[in-house]
Amino acid sequence: MISFIDVFKDRFGVERICVTLGATEGGFITSRGYRAAEKRPASARSVRDELLIGEVARLHESNYSVYGVRKMHAAMRRAGWEIGRDQVGRLMRKAGLRGMTRGKTVRTTVSSKLDVKFPDLVKRNFTATRPNQLWVADITFVPTWAGFSYVAFVTDVYSRKIVGWNVSSRLTTESLPLQALDMASWLTQGNLEGLIHHADHGSQYLSLAYSNRLTDLGIQASTGSVGDSYDNALAETINGLYKNELIKARKPWRSIEEVELATLEWVWWFNNSRLHSELNYQTPVEYENDYYNSQQARTPTGALVKH
Repeated sequence: MISFIDVFKDRFGVERICVTLGATEGGFITSRGYRAAEKRPASARSVRDELLIGEVARLHESNYSVYGVRKMHAAMRRAGWEIGRDQVGRLMRKAGLRGMTRGKTVRTTVSSKLDVKFPDLVKRNFTATRPNQLWVADITFVPTWAGFSYVAFVTDVYSRKIVGWNVSSRLTTESLPLQALDMASWLTQGNLEGLIHHADHGSQYLSLAYSNRLTDLGIQASTGSVGDSYDNALAETINGLYKNELIKARKPWRSIEEVELATLEWVWWFNNSRLHSELNYQTPVEYENDYYNSQQARTPTGALVKH
């Protein structure tokens, strides 16, 4: 009520506003009450709200403005603030902030006409008990003023970490998904023997070059059924997050180079800073490090390592 009078008092006068609204069924504050309220010091809650709103807005913006109430609450707690989820929701509404909603996923797969077939080793069970047990891969596209750019991701199912990615102007195996696979194999720097690589029936993933590279790395190839997006649902989810959190939020895109640089920054944030509800509001890097730390803790001190 006070803020309403503050907005219109110079135009209509305090007394006139109070008298007019005082005639309503619900009543209204008197001019004397308004002036008393003006002199009253700000409450502890309002002072704290002003402080917290700035921090909520800063954290929201630094996380691509995609967090809803639950993740903002987790982010505030991680930043050291003792605050409840309902309070975070109230402050976000007051600041006009909201989380980003997911849009519809657009399928871009061009089915292969080759005779190469791989079994479905996943069968929609996108779970893993350790890193480098199951990877999923997919391709999406980004329209730019200079033409289409294509983006390939390889994601570790255990930690949701993007372990490989690439941006290219060409939708060929050698220039796009194979580059992402090579990045993933190089960054992991471990034995990939027995790892399952799951993709759709895109011609790039069923090509001889890609199949040979998987074989060289000791990786088992897996594909879902034709025309069923649920058979590669986790990879589609990563594409959807990428398109909603980065591409749609910052369009238009002028060049492929601009997309590549922005993708580099987004992948780093996704792996190192983004909180994932599936990971108990940890980041992929934290979740993966927890696994390795737990394995190290189980190893007896001074135990011999076999080579």
